[in-house]
Amino acid sequence: MLENDLKFLEETFKQYYFEHFDLIHVPDRPKEREYGYKKFNTGMIRHISLKTDKDLRLMLMTNLPSDVFCSNGYYSFPNLPMAEKDWKEADLIFDIDAKDLNLSCRKDHTCMKCVSCAEISLVQDTCPKCKSNKLDYVSLPCQNCISGVKKEVLNLVKILTSDLQIDDKNIRISFSGNEGFHVYVTNSSYNQLGSNERRDLIDYIKFQSAIPERFGFPKNNPSRTSFPDLDDPGWSGRVAKELFGSKSKRSKTITKVISDGKVAYQQKLEEMGKNSIGVKIDSNVTSDIHRIFRLEGSLNSKSGLVKLACEDIEKFNPYTEACLIDDKPAEISASSPVKFRLKNTTFGPYTNEKISVPKYAAVYMICKGIASSTGT
Repeated sequence: MLENDLKFLEETFKQYYFEHFDLIHVPDRPKEREYGYKKFNTGMIRHISLKTDKDLRLMLMTNLPSDVFCSNGYYSFPNLPMAEKDWKEADLIFDIDAKDLNLSCRKDHTCMKCVSCAEISLVQDTCPKCKSNKLDYVSLPCQNCISGVKKEVLNLVKILTSDLQIDDKNIRISFSGNEGFHVYVTNSSYNQLGSNERRDLIDYIKFQSAIPERFGFPKNNPSRTSFPDLDDPGWSGRVAKELFGSKSKRSKTITKVISDGKVAYQQKLEEMGKNSIGVKIDSNVTSDIHRIFRLEGSLNSKSGLVKLACEDIEKFNPYTEACLIDDKPAEISASSPVKFRLKNTTFGPYTNEKISVPKYAAVYMICKGIASSTGT
């Protein structure tokens, strides 16, 4: 990162934390958690123990972190090396990101940055300037991306409450600060699960490893009555809705399924899991019982947006509500071939232009790697 950008971001992040202490708190059971942070241009520093909000705020103001983290796990000795912490349990956490949803809009708001010469352009096979194929891709998510993630989150919550019988009072949803949401399950018997058991839970939620026998197609002599109904609870009902569409089409569809055979039905179930009814959670995140997650109220250095709890996810607009950097003018040199919106304002496209924009937009573009502070 350039020196001007480093100075600009450090000063801006410091100001944010100084002005928004009310948003930043240690979580429940703080003494049993591990904390960590990253600084701009440095790696992760973790195995930190904090007890109070005062401890947390002192860490923020002393170290000027780019990112702040807290464990999902609870330990007897959170400040010791991992092998000596004495793990007790861990919150069950799910991560859903727009980048994993294969949304058609992605191509309209993704650009690329050449690793070799730093040229920024619309997506193509090679860098238009130096012809290198070493490319990084930069996405500036849109409201359609967020709507897609919200849909997945609501599907996940429905499975957690109806299938797994988790009390919705123990489910908390947070915007991640970039292009997704985290779903937390706390104070639940599922918190006792180890990594292997969580992988079984992941398979269930993603609708992986489904077998035809479970959904009406036995090894021998399939019966029309054995297939699921649209009114069935759980995955049986979801499969029926996806397979038949309506009750009037059930009989005709079953005839075709039996005619096509068991192998084709297996493939159909796998396609459902990948493309429609399976919830697209990040498996590695949920199975990791020692992971540290971005702390609510902290800034995300990938965007300059804030990780925030969502009381009503359907109404929540991250590009206004989580955009808490001030709007004082900032001078930057920007190169963004695609447009984006923050605080109901459209920015871009820009082609190597020196411009003055609100500070929140300057931070967003610098964090995305498509702008640089002019230092003025």
